[in-house]
Amino acid sequence: MKSLSKGIVKCRHIILIVAFLLLIPSAIGYFNTRINYDVLTYLPKDIETMVGQDILVDEFGTGAFSMVVVEGLPYKDVAKLKENIEEVDHVTKVLWYDSVADISIPTQLLPDHVKEMFNNDEKDATMMAVLFDTTISADETMDAIETIRAKTKGQCFVSGMSAIVTDTKNLSNKETPIYVCIAVLLSAIVLSLTMDSYIIPLFFLLSIGMAIVYNLGSCVFMGEISYITKALAAVLQLGVTMDYSIFLWHSYEEQLEQTEDKLEAMANAITATFTSVVGSSVTTIAGFVALCFMSFTLGLDLGIVMAKGVFLGVIGCVTILPSMILIFDKLIQKTSHKPLIPKFRISNFVAKHYVIIAVLFVLIWIPAIFGYQRTEVYYNLDSTLPETLDAVVANKKLQEDFDMNTTHIVLIDSSLSSKDVSQMIAEIKEVDGVKSVLGLDAFVGPMLPRELIPEELKSNLMDENYQMMLVTSAYKVASPQVNAQCDRLKEIIKEYDEKGMLIGEAPCTEDLITVTDQDFKTVSFVSIGVIFIIILFVFKSVSLPAILVCVIEFAIYINMGLPYYTHTSIPFIASIVIGTIQLGSTVDYAILMTNRYKVERSSGLDKKTAVINAHQASIQSIFVSAISFFAATFGVGLYSDIAVISSLCNLMARGAIISMFTVMLVLPSMLIIFDGLIRYTSFGFRAKQKDA
Repeated sequence: MKSLSKGIVKCRHIILIVAFLLLIPSAIGYFNTRINYDVLTYLPKDIETMVGQDILVDEFGTGAFSMVVVEGLPYKDVAKLKENIEEVDHVTKVLWYDSVADISIPTQLLPDHVKEMFNNDEKDATMMAVLFDTTISADETMDAIETIRAKTKGQCFVSGMSAIVTDTKNLSNKETPIYVCIAVLLSAIVLSLTMDSYIIPLFFLLSIGMAIVYNLGSCVFMGEISYITKALAAVLQLGVTMDYSIFLWHSYEEQLEQTEDKLEAMANAITATFTSVVGSSVTTIAGFVALCFMSFTLGLDLGIVMAKGVFLGVIGCVTILPSMILIFDKLIQKTSHKPLIPKFRISNFVAKHYVIIAVLFVLIWIPAIFGYQRTEVYYNLDSTLPETLDAVVANKKLQEDFDMNTTHIVLIDSSLSSKDVSQMIAEIKEVDGVKSVLGLDAFVGPMLPRELIPEELKSNLMDENYQMMLVTSAYKVASPQVNAQCDRLKEIIKEYDEKGMLIGEAPCTEDLITVTDQDFKTVSFVSIGVIFIIILFVFKSVSLPAILVCVIEFAIYINMGLPYYTHTSIPFIASIVIGTIQLGSTVDYAILMTNRYKVERSSGLDKKTAVINAHQASIQSIFVSAISFFAATFGVGLYSDIAVISSLCNLMARGAIISMFTVMLVLPSMLIIFDGLIRYTSFGFRAKQKDA
């Protein structure tokens, strides 16, 4: 490593030139990486709802649909509007009441179930179903939604999952650059105050920024990433890798006190930083790798991107940043100043009152666990989007005018007799919350032979293998009512066709609840287990991994339990990933202090003095690291209108601060109390120590 460090110092100009040149292919890769805005596509591909989606595309050439509400237009104008929508690319069919009857026929003469399906005379509103030949979140579907809105010029309200995904895309694309600006600005302010140079934070941010571009650019090889990953990657990578830059700078300053040769000082600093950062980064990477064990593959998406980001952050810290510091050394020196943060003088207080702190630690576990187990989680991410979005307005119109909140799709065998299908439809209509059934037999009934059904209508709802029906529901997605409704509908469908399927947003979300509940247990187990093993090898100790993980888990339980006491709910993805991220990224604080404690204790100091010295030596670094992480995430959490992004950032910001205080207060107490156990279950400590 020493020779490599000298090589980095020697080739600093070349490294910086290459680093800037690499931004070009990275930027190209970034702009060619597709972004997925539909989280339901990350469900396991072998579950029935996802298999059904594939069948829908393969058999009917339809992967998505939207309910379009029109108010205050005469039927002849609605018919023209329908024709305009049918001309949009990737729209395969628009189903309205003129699909089964001529608009010249008065609505009073139509069968009640057909009339109620499409019209609400009291609200002067009508509804049509628009079918697309592409999937819910396909780029072509989103383009079609935008085109429909443009062509109809505000005459209709386009609702449904595809419309929500389209608006989420637009909102995310507008906000993501602002996230980065907020994170960079707040981090720069914090670092300028806590570091001893006004300009050095800019080089920190520039080197990390380049690593972020490399990371996001290399995602092109993954094909696509989720909008959640895209929005969080830059902010999260900035927050968790800032420590490495701070370590390098402090190490460089320490080396300058021992030698006047800046090149030699930097080479030594690179060697020292790499050694310390490797252990720190491994725990962070392990936390993100644990997400890859989720069957809900959004975890795999976020885990790979962030593990890759931490790795690139380490590489940038020991190559790009040293090159910048050496090349711009004079500018850095001109902007030097004394750090504006006060010196912490609480080490003696903590060591003196360690028993009281330990008792509080035990007592606080009770409300922390109580709140943690009762924090409310929501699964319908659409419900927290701004109410001004077009799709949200449209969904509200659908509810107000037709008492509809979601639509299910039923797939059954096409060979099923009209009599059986009609009986099944009758049973489905009796299920609580079902508003209407839109299908071939629902249109024409069992009395009309299928051979006489218009081919245009028949081809859109039936082929040689399957027939399709749309079931509208008054219940909201992810509600207990709609989940019970889906269970009952599945029972009815299976009575008539064992291979029949219920698909759509609500059934997918019900599967999401089941899948992610198991994922939560898996990810928690893997992250704790992997980090436990890493700490075990780092300290060659059996007891220290248990103590350190317990301390950080305490901070996680407080963080995740607080929403219960503040009467707020969090997105389901937060309940899975936050604990892993907080454990992986903030256990470094505990490792830093524990490592210094080990050195002090091994030198022959008594346990209290060793803990006090370790506390004093590490508290400043822990504070700067936690505040930097807080700054990178807190501002984004306040700004974002996308609730899942806002909630995740707020939880990460709060988690960093809670972990900081926990390590500063609780960990020293644990080290003093369990000093004997630690010494006799760890290698590297002297066999005989002074006890005090």
